[in-house]
Amino acid sequence: MLEELTIGIEEEYQIIDPETRELTSYIQEFLEKGRVVLKDQVKPEFMQSQVEVGSNVCRNIKEARMEVIRLRRMVADVAEKHGRKILAAGTHPFSRWVDQDISEYPRYFGLLNDMKYLARRLLIFGMHIHIGIPDKDLRIDVMNQVRYFLPHLLTLSTSSPFWNGNDTGLKSYRSVVFEDLPRTGIPSFFSSHQDYQQYVNTLVNTGCIAEPTKIWWDVRPHPNFPTLEFRVFDCVTRVDDVIAIAALLQALVAKLIQLRRRNISWRLYRRELIAENKWRAVRDGIDGELIDFGKEEAVPLRFLINELLEIVDDVAAPLGVEAELAHIKTMLQTGTSADRQLAVFHETGGDLKAVVDMLAEDTLRGC
Repeated sequence: MLEELTIGIEEEYQIIDPETRELTSYIQEFLEKGRVVLKDQVKPEFMQSQVEVGSNVCRNIKEARMEVIRLRRMVADVAEKHGRKILAAGTHPFSRWVDQDISEYPRYFGLLNDMKYLARRLLIFGMHIHIGIPDKDLRIDVMNQVRYFLPHLLTLSTSSPFWNGNDTGLKSYRSVVFEDLPRTGIPSFFSSHQDYQQYVNTLVNTGCIAEPTKIWWDVRPHPNFPTLEFRVFDCVTRVDDVIAIAALLQALVAKLIQLRRRNISWRLYRRELIAENKWRAVRDGIDGELIDFGKEEAVPLRFLINELLEIVDDVAAPLGVEAELAHIKTMLQTGTSADRQLAVFHETGGDLKAVVDMLAEDTLRGC
């Protein structure tokens, strides 16, 4: 079973001008140069100031680390040769969406036509993690169970406290912007893969969507790969944090499958209750509290993450992720990217360019 839990990581980077520290519309030139070395692992995104990379399928967390480092280094090299830098964070601290150019691809013009003004505001950057689950019904079963933990996982990735030059008071403003779109957020419960497929067919047959990639939930069965795709995350700044989150996710999926094969299932809660915890995660990150719905009381997030690490402890060694899970505890002590951004912002008297400089350095830390 464990060997089937492959890992794939997609990241959406910001392309910035190192002088002004602003986002710059550079994707067309970037693709022409970058595809020489990155081939189909580099893709355009909705805005021309964004670039997306996707890892190869990784058999374990060590391969995943090597892939993320390789891709960041290669993308950064292409950017640097042409007077640009890359950032990994959920939002840019001060660049405005109204100033961005849309990528010239039919797919994105279709999104703009369908989503109107909402699409124009999508100056956000995420990280998607794929965990291989070949069995379709098991994929749906794990999706149902893992929904409960999505707010917990989101807190570890928070990296978007700023929007249009303002301190939003939230740790993941990216989440707020993205949930303006339909078919986003926490998914509903599905009894089986057939039940899910009937839902998809209804949307397609009624013209709501052209195909299932237009379902953008925080976790979804990928329509083209035998994976469960986790989309809840902000783009994570440091490689060590990326890999720690991916390791925790892989271990959590392994644990849920292990329980299921013992005919034990994590208790299923209403989508609306999980959404309450997601709001707390968006607002407060690792400094907040989430609701333990079994006890019906608020519990500090740091306690809940340590509890989660205990839950997955017995699968850590077989997966080879002990060191990566240990880094989760370091993150709880030192903070996420959002926490570091806010610290620099306050230490410099509100200098958002200093925040950008910190992000640029942290993006390539360890690469």
